[in-house]
Amino acid sequence: MGNRILVKAPAKINLSLDVLHKRDDGFHEVKMIMTTIDLADRIELDELQDDKITIVSQNRFVPDDDRNLAYQAAKLLKERFAVKKGVSISISKIIPVAAGLAGGSSDAAATLRGLNKLWNLGLSIDKLAEIGAEIGSDVSFCVYGGTAIATGRGEKIEHISSPPPCWVILAKPTIGVSTADVYRNLKLDQVEHPNIDAMVQAIHNHDFKGICTNVGNVLESVTLKMHPEVNHIKMQMQRFGADAVLMSGSGPTVYGLVQYQSRLQRIYNGLRGFCDQVYAVRLLGNRNES
Repeated sequence: MGNRILVKAPAKINLSLDVLHKRDDGFHEVKMIMTTIDLADRIELDELQDDKITIVSQNRFVPDDDRNLAYQAAKLLKERFAVKKGVSISISKIIPVAAGLAGGSSDAAATLRGLNKLWNLGLSIDKLAEIGAEIGSDVSFCVYGGTAIATGRGEKIEHISSPPPCWVILAKPTIGVSTADVYRNLKLDQVEHPNIDAMVQAIHNHDFKGICTNVGNVLESVTLKMHPEVNHIKMQMQRFGADAVLMSGSGPTVYGLVQYQSRLQRIYNGLRGFCDQVYAVRLLGNRNES
């Protein structure tokens, strides 16, 4: 065996998600605020002498071929920089799959960062983020981590300061949501757009209450109608006393921000009563430097 590198691939949540309009290229123009949380997959990269890419995962929902974004990341770097070695990518999945938490994108971003070191490519983090944008909209953000405003189709990243530390409780119902379906059913003339400027200001001022007041996600207007169980989780989380509750991405995961640990356990226990996948983690908010 050759060299080995371990990389963490944290999930992200959207504090705000707005869709501005449909673009000529078929994508939607978005504006969102994303931040990383301490719920992370672990990626192990082992150098192979054979010139091939293999994916190893115990999770049956993780594809082991070119549908896998981590595979695509490795293939892209290999081809672009004429790397003649191979790599085995082991993915230990902690982030739920197809959950609105960018698990696949984060795996790809961690693979880019790890292979940059493993193959001594010497690429800057900005260059890695640029390459990441070719793989998927959320990959650029995941390369950087931290907290950022993302625009375009999600690949244009502007860093902002981290929100004040708090707990994040996440609950994912046992359904999958198709992002494409959600966007297809989105009626932009009928949604309430979140106030992203107010959210940026609240984060900048470390104003937890202001952050809670300004969370918003226009995709809820579709997913909550299509999947009543997502709405049910949202209402229960509010009832159990989370400070702010929002669906992440296109769903189906719902998260709550919780300032005080004393309240966290009660919310966690309440949700565990009817939902299998419940997590309590911290906001990370800090950036990757390389």
